[in-house]
Amino acid sequence: MQIAILLFDRLTVLDAIGPYQVLTTLPDSEVVFVGERKGLVRDEDTGLGLMVDYELGEVPRPDLILVPGGVGQNDHMADGPVHEWLRAADATSTWTTSVCTGSLVLAAAGLLDGRRATSHWLAVDTLAQYGAIPTRERVVMDGKYVTGAGVSAGIDMALSLVATIEGEEFAQRVQLGIEYDPQPPFNAGSPETAPEAIVAQLRGRSRFVLQGS
Repeated sequence: MQIAILLFDRLTVLDAIGPYQVLTTLPDSEVVFVGERKGLVRDEDTGLGLMVDYELGEVPRPDLILVPGGVGQNDHMADGPVHEWLRAADATSTWTTSVCTGSLVLAAAGLLDGRRATSHWLAVDTLAQYGAIPTRERVVMDGKYVTGAGVSAGIDMALSLVATIEGEEFAQRVQLGIEYDPQPPFNAGSPETAPEAIVAQLRGRSRFVLQGS
């Protein structure tokens, strides 16, 4: 199984690396990092870099596509090389997936028309503008399309996908192996449970506010 993770400047690194840690456990799998150009891309905040090893045209038929999110997602909402590659690769992929605002890129490329999908809570309503059906769930499976909510949900998305591919027992072994046992210090991981003032602060500085999120 060839797993292609799309990389671009100003991505959210955990969107890519969280699922990577899980998906690399799949038997006979190969993970490749693809992008418009080979070389280093950096995340949206700290300058942490990830390496694009293959240009899009070098990975025409991956079995699994993963699109992360991040501020740089804005640069890939119009038709261009990324959309062209996504549509061509999706035509033969077994799974097409995203984390966080990566689902907006899939939707803008026309791959989520009429399909249920999720995204970061600040961005999820924006999916409707691109023909998808916004769903406030942590992981959404609609056919071969699997979308994860914000950032850390990429681990849940990948575990759900591994369970579908290899069975729940295998996925449970993976979860235990990475000791994925979330016990956050605060009950503030969603807008439903976080203090209202904090939710308002994040909404106030969100790039999606004007789009209805």
